[in-house]
Amino acid sequence: MTAPATSLPARLAARLSSGAVRLFLLAAALFWLVPTLGLLVSSLRGPTDIQATGWWSVFTRPTQLTLDNYGHLLGNTEITHSLLNTVLITVPATLLVVVIGALAGYAFALLEFPGRDWLFLLLIGLLVVPIQVALIPVTDLYASLGIFGSLIGVVLFHAAFGLPFAIFLLRNFFAEIPRELLEAARLDGAGELRLFARVVLPLGGPAIASLAIFQFLWVWNDMLVALIFADSNSAPLTVALQEQTRQFGSNIDVLSTGAFVSMVIPLAVFFAFQRQFVGGMMAGALK
Repeated sequence: MTAPATSLPARLAARLSSGAVRLFLLAAALFWLVPTLGLLVSSLRGPTDIQATGWWSVFTRPTQLTLDNYGHLLGNTEITHSLLNTVLITVPATLLVVVIGALAGYAFALLEFPGRDWLFLLLIGLLVVPIQVALIPVTDLYASLGIFGSLIGVVLFHAAFGLPFAIFLLRNFFAEIPRELLEAARLDGAGELRLFARVVLPLGGPAIASLAIFQFLWVWNDMLVALIFADSNSAPLTVALQEQTRQFGSNIDVLSTGAFVSMVIPLAVFFAFQRQFVGGMMAGALK
């Protein structure tokens, strides 16, 4: 009796799970982390050492390491103010997208209303609209509303362009919730808001966490929108660091430290919600 032939994906998965492939992937991951390690070491070296030798010289001269750069960074009011602006932009933009996206996704997935399918098709069309197309019209709109250059304008722009993907993602996730479970909750007297809060949100936790991570990372690392819609008082950290590069020779210690802080905060957020993020990705794959 001949053994059943294995499929091509199964054979590829077996080959990719071999020890040699894992060793190669580990080496590639370590190589990928070299710039991050260099930035971390540079943030712990003085400006004279940074200009004199490469960051790898710290392995032969570990006395170069110091925390003075972080003290200078905290004493730089422009950087600390821009870091606060980044938080004030990223957190509301993420919360708005998550809350509105979850409500709209629930409506598109589980409620019946006239024109629902046509509106959803229009929403899908908005996914392919690039940000650059809206820069000039939104600039005119913000100028007429008097919010150009403010934090509110930057937050609203990020929320508006994050909502199509958020609604699309959560609608597809919520649509997989068994209707029998929802009908049972309705028979127990649960209204739509209570059904959304007590049943849909807990089941959609992994997808919502994944969306929050995506939105947070996108807004935190953005510079294009902030360069156009934020003034000097509302500029986030990415814009402040870009301004600091004009004096690269005199403040390289602030640049390296600020760049590392700008990178490590979203990494900390990602690792804090890593379990929910992986759960959301696995749930989407199984569906």
